[in-house]
Formats: sequence, structure tokens, C-alpha cells
Amino acid sequence: MEGPAQRQPVRQRHPPQPSRGGRPLAAGDPGDPGPPAARGPRAPGPATAPLRHLAGDGRPPGLPLGVEAAVDRVADYVFLRELGRGEGSQVYLARTPRRLGIAADTVAVKVQPLTGDDGFGALADELGLVAALRSPRLVPLYDVGTDVASVFYAMRHEALGSLAAPTRDLTRRERLLAVARAARGAHEMHEAGLVHRGIGATNILLDKDGAVLAEPAVGHLLTRGHTHSGLGTGARAGRLELVDPELMRGRPAGRASDIWALGVTLHLALTGHGLFPALVSADAFTAVRIYLRSHPEPGEDLSDGERAVVVTALHPDPARRYRTADDFAEAVEEVARRHGG
Repeated sequence: MEGPAQRQPVRQRHPPQPSRGGRPLAAGDPGDPGPPAARGPRAPGPATAPLRHLAGDGRPPGLPLGVEAAVDRVADYVFLRELGRGEGSQVYLARTPRRLGIAADTVAVKVQPLTGDDGFGALADELGLVAALRSPRLVPLYDVGTDVASVFYAMRHEALGSLAAPTRDLTRRERLLAVARAARGAHEMHEAGLVHRGIGATNILLDKDGAVLAEPAVGHLLTRGHTHSGLGTGARAGRLELVDPELMRGRPAGRASDIWALGVTLHLALTGHGLFPALVSADAFTAVRIYLRSHPEPGEDLSDGERAVVVTALHPDPARRYRTADDFAEAVEEVARRHGG
């Protein structure tokens, strides 16, 4: 019989990462001795286990949230409305449980199916490492846990929307600066030995300071023994473009693949369309073949400076892209300065 929910605060110290030239490696960097231990699917470590405790409220276990059913809560989060959904996940606006000890009345809660317990410890550690950075450029993470056959994690709700769906029209300069700020957040993750893997316009959330980068993609931690390109079945062309072609050729995710996604996101934010027109009408399998044979086609409505940033971020040779996401951010900010302000 399924037990009550488990949860743990995402407040953990991150271990030191191997360095190269005075900076930690992100997975996929040349010379990377291997991914940091916290990122591999593994049993929870000693720092994780004491934080776990039962979170049941006496309510009998309900249907797994992965099935199509009316869902009004997970653990002690009461849902108010759905905010959005992605590949196999849903995001809800929920009332803030008093135990979190934060002033906000609501939080955003992401829920996705969990099959078995193998991946949960690695997922909790990954999110804990991100939360421990306490970066103003990364969305604050509060809580992670399991409830029946689902995993959930809570984060700050950004009421201004995302770069993909802002609550008001954004100027071109605001769009540039939002992507640059997300790139700064990605760089902080890279310096801690982490890779985001999920950068896109929907994951750049708007806030009073401009923008924050949402939580990293964690699906690869929940499915042991499977290769993840970042795509689900029936992926749309826009989603496919965000995946560095080198990942499909077997290269591990790292700085370069996140920089590719930043370049694609910047282009979309400035033009409203993708870089691979031939993908629009293709089915998923045909689209992948076309994608690997094609080259990005930046829009004609980009300025020379904008085009130069996009082209550099999407160079076919990862070694010739921006060296870091911070370098990418500096280039975007320089373009934004030319727009005034």
C-alpha cells in the first residue's frame, strides 16, 4: 500500500566541484572528469535522509497525478488553478503551506509522474544544489517531495508571466535583458558544476528585477538507463530547436548546450519565430532528421549586433561558441545598451 507523502526542504550545501583554471567544471566541459556525484541517479546521501519526514495529513492516498483526473492538491499544497503544462508535467498555483515560513500567500508547484524511488534522491539533491546557490537570477525553490506516484516541487510564483507569455508587452530592450539575466543565472549553475538542460522562453520568468531562470530540467534523473535529448514524444519544432544537435550525436550536456538554448531563445524572443523553417510541417521523426542536416537561419529582422550574438551562440562547433554563459550575457547586454536606457 502506498504511504503518505514525503518531502524535504531544498536547503542543502553543495559540495566543491573539480576546478579547471580556477573555475569549477560543468558537465560536458572538455576535460570533465565526470559528472558531479550529486547529479547521477543514486540513493539519497547522508545530507538528504535526515531531512525526509512524513507529510501525510490523514487523507487517503489519491490517484497518481500522472493520470488525467481532476486534481486539487498534492501533499499539503491546495491548488487554486493550473498555470501551465509541459512534457509530462503540470504547474499549479497553490496556497502556501504555513510550514514553509515565507510571506507569499501562493507558490507555484510543478508535478510530474514518478515511477519507482530510484530517481527521487538524485532529483532532490539536484534541486537542493540549485537552491543553495541563493542566486537572485534563479527562481527560489522551497520544497520537494513525493505523493503517491508523483514528484512535486514548490517555487516562487512569478505573477508577471514568462518571456513566452508576459502579462504585458515587452520592449525589445526588455526582452534582450531578460535573456541576458537568465544567462547569468545559467552561468552561476555552471560554475557550481550544474547544467540547466531546460532553457527556453517558457522558463525565463519575469520579475521586478527583470527576469529569473526557472528550475532546471530533471526528467533525466527520473528515468535511469535512458538517454535524454531533452525531447518528449510528439515534440514541436520549437522545442526541438532548443536541443543542441551535439546532444543527439552523443555529446553530454554542458555549458555549450545551454548556450545553444540561450541563442535559440534570444532569437525567438526578438523575432517571434524559429531558426529552422523546414521543421514546422514535419512529423517528429522526420523533423529530427531534417534538424541534424540543417543549419539555423536567423531572421532578417535582427540587427547586426543581435545577429552576431545568435550566430556565435549557435556555431556548429561547440568550442567556437561563447566560452561561458556569462560571455553570452555580456554580449547581449552590449546590444541592449545600443537600444538606449
